[in-house]
Amino acid sequence: MTISQLAPERALRRLELTVVRRLEGYLHGEHLGLLPGPGTELAEAREYQVGDDVRRMDWAVTARTTVPHVRDLIADRELETWALVDLSGSMDFGTSTLEKRELAVAAVATVGFLTHRLGDRFGGLMLRDSALRRWPARSGRLALYGLLRALLAEQFNSDEEAHRSDLAAALESMARTQRKRGLRVIVSDFLTPHDGEVASQIEPSWERAMRKLTAQHQVLAVEIVDPRELELPNIGVVTIGDPETGEVREIDTRRRKVREAFGTAALAQRERTRAALRRVGAGHLVLRTDRDWVADTVRFVLAYRHVAARLHQPPKGVAR
Repeated sequence: MTISQLAPERALRRLELTVVRRLEGYLHGEHLGLLPGPGTELAEAREYQVGDDVRRMDWAVTARTTVPHVRDLIADRELETWALVDLSGSMDFGTSTLEKRELAVAAVATVGFLTHRLGDRFGGLMLRDSALRRWPARSGRLALYGLLRALLAEQFNSDEEAHRSDLAAALESMARTQRKRGLRVIVSDFLTPHDGEVASQIEPSWERAMRKLTAQHQVLAVEIVDPRELELPNIGVVTIGDPETGEVREIDTRRRKVREAFGTAALAQRERTRAALRRVGAGHLVLRTDRDWVADTVRFVLAYRHVAARLHQPPKGVAR
């Protein structure tokens, strides 16, 4: 039984049990943050090491010593977290164990359930069609439940007229209105109207707005993917509709060139998303509807913890 088939309270309890039992101790810690970045406090300066983020250069110390220095980071004990959740038409889709929208709710719940106990404030922005709905940041379990309940309720409003959702505008709004430094979680499939029509090296329309966020906050981008978006099966002539634009097209999946062209375009779109998120310095977690999202989240967290630990290590021969 999927999440959307359960009563809201039962669905939330199941999500909380899944997150707390399987991810406890991974997304928060006593010392190092998951995504070291501008959302943390500066610590002591140390000599620059190959691989250090040049944005953390301490120019004052560098000028005095004539040796490049960077500032280490201390993880904040309390953060204000905001989640921007893409609820556009393309998220109303799923061909495996979960729908993309359900997986998006699970991603928000993962971050929320493991931070609300630390006293962090958690708020949400829900992008639906061309509208952006704001859920105020509050602390506590009940406030988080309210946000998740609102996300679940949006699943059933699928009979509306198709509109293009503007992810770039939503990111701009988040950067403009939520100025207090903290963690920003962007949950989306990152599909845009021009995917498949431009080269993979072309910047996505949302990249500039995402860069503004990463300049001020820790940013975690959660990309939601369904396997049927990556390749077409050979099932004959099918009619495919774009849920965001309402455009309908008939495709003959028996033709190998058609399937290959679809796969090439899908690969280019994913590569464009990956490259853009890497350029702006955002964490990139990919969750698929046909995989164990909990295990994928654990692997992502452990990899980032390993990177964070290496960034915080003092130079060889120097003690803390």
